[in-house]
Amino acid sequence: MIDLDKAEKEFIQYSEIFNLENRRMKNKQIHSLRVMKLSNTIAKNLNLKDKEVQVATLIGLLHDIARFEQFTRYGTFRDKESIDHGDLAVEILKKDEYIKTYIDDKEYIDMVYVAIKNHNKYKIEAHLEPKQEMFCKIIRDADKLDILYEAVEIFYNEQEIEEINQSIVDNDMLSNIYEKKTINRNEYRKRGKLIEVLVILAFLFDINYKPSFEIIQNKNYINRLFKRFHFKDMYTKNKMKEIQEFLNQCVEEKIKG
Repeated sequence: MIDLDKAEKEFIQYSEIFNLENRRMKNKQIHSLRVMKLSNTIAKNLNLKDKEVQVATLIGLLHDIARFEQFTRYGTFRDKESIDHGDLAVEILKKDEYIKTYIDDKEYIDMVYVAIKNHNKYKIEAHLEPKQEMFCKIIRDADKLDILYEAVEIFYNEQEIEEINQSIVDNDMLSNIYEKKTINRNEYRKRGKLIEVLVILAFLFDINYKPSFEIIQNKNYINRLFKRFHFKDMYTKNKMKEIQEFLNQCVEEKIKG
């Protein structure tokens, strides 16, 4: 059995080594605790065994453990400008067998490593065992759900919202969404804040489990995110309204199965 209360305290103690007076660093700590709870909820709703629920929950807690060292070293959370935080997390957990502070079950330690390594990749690596792939999908769902929450509640200051409101969308930006594909943000890095919103919305097409879609619907994330913006350009306003309706329909279809 995994003592999740002890694990959470250890994670908080570890993260407090770093400068949590920095708001962005503190947000990463809080994000990890929310993802821990989301992973637990998804795993329980998938009717997994108690030990598997515990492992999924632990993965949620530890998935971003490298964010603190990453920002301390490089002053950024952008992997392309620093280091892959999924890979670095595995290095941190392997060093001096730090992972055993959280879990000592050899059967599951490698699964924790695989899931954390894959949580931030554009796609899950091929040829994984079914249980490994399952844990990867749970953490990827939980992480994306919390990023949707952050887009609704935390991201975008007044200046950024105004930039988004003034943006003009083009069909190239929307093609992936209509094709039900995720958007590789690195290919659109210089396209402004609106594309960043679309990248987050396109996370829907990399959500794996019905319980995750139910959370999106119950929290009304799509409509609440769109409600934050008031597009000035009429074409953009109409197109984004279409996208809103399309995404809600996609969620409904996934829930109905």
